[in-house]
Amino acid sequence: MAPSVHNSQPWRWLVGDRTVHLYADLGRWLPAADPQGRDMVISCGAALHHLRVALGASGHRALVHRLPNPADGDHLAAVEVREGGEPDADLGLAAAIPARRSDRRPFGSWPVPGAFVDELAGAGASHGAQVRHVDPGLRTTVLRAIREADTIQADLPGYATELALWSGARTGADGVPSSNLPAGPAPEGAVARRFSPGELRVRPDDPDGAELLIIATSSDDPLSWLRAGEALSAVTLRAAVLGLASCPLSAPVEVAAPRALLRDAVLDGSAMPQIVLRIGWAPPGQLPRTPRRRLSEVVSMLGE
Repeated sequence: MAPSVHNSQPWRWLVGDRTVHLYADLGRWLPAADPQGRDMVISCGAALHHLRVALGASGHRALVHRLPNPADGDHLAAVEVREGGEPDADLGLAAAIPARRSDRRPFGSWPVPGAFVDELAGAGASHGAQVRHVDPGLRTTVLRAIREADTIQADLPGYATELALWSGARTGADGVPSSNLPAGPAPEGAVARRFSPGELRVRPDDPDGAELLIIATSSDDPLSWLRAGEALSAVTLRAAVLGLASCPLSAPVEVAAPRALLRDAVLDGSAMPQIVLRIGWAPPGQLPRTPRRRLSEVVSMLGE
């Protein structure tokens, strides 16, 4: 149920008696949008954090070894499952797992309390990432990065086909379904990609009151990407607990120039942006759950 780029769910789990191993599923990699595999690893990091939250809620402790096998870069984590319970297990976060959605609608205009933003920043920091709130004066810079990424990606070979294949479907478990996409153009900043038309009725003149956060790391390597994904999961689940909607925007960090703009103009060159996140008050109406792959497709037992 973790968030993932284009709802690609690019993870595989190998389960033993007392261990759970997380692998990237290269068959779910989106090379046109994500040539380095950064989005894929961030998505897997979000799934890893979901696992840790669920284990804690079920009375187990998780000891995580990240990138445990230098000879196998697809082996992203080995988790030792221990009895005894997690002392800081958060049942609220576990309850938020099935409730969380990536909401691409414009958010309400009510301001998000500063205390909520601080709590979200703390949730991300506890997982080795920085969560920066975008000041209103820098919002136009972030929107500029989104527009630049959209323009550049539109001309990339294979990008339009990849986007069409992974969005707008009405059946199946692959991609972002039409039930979770706006029917027409969304307000600027509400969504970063030219997804296939969906079924959500959104008026183009509705303002988007979302606050923007940037999840960033001091380094830019697979371990940093994995940590950023764990932070993304922690922030979006905490947002759901607080009653906030959220939606990750990966497009502005998938292209070098817009990403550099975010790094230098918004983060003062002090950190590498890994993903942008919209948070705010959702409009009325519950979004349907996005389809999920069958467990038999993503979980195998050791020795099978």
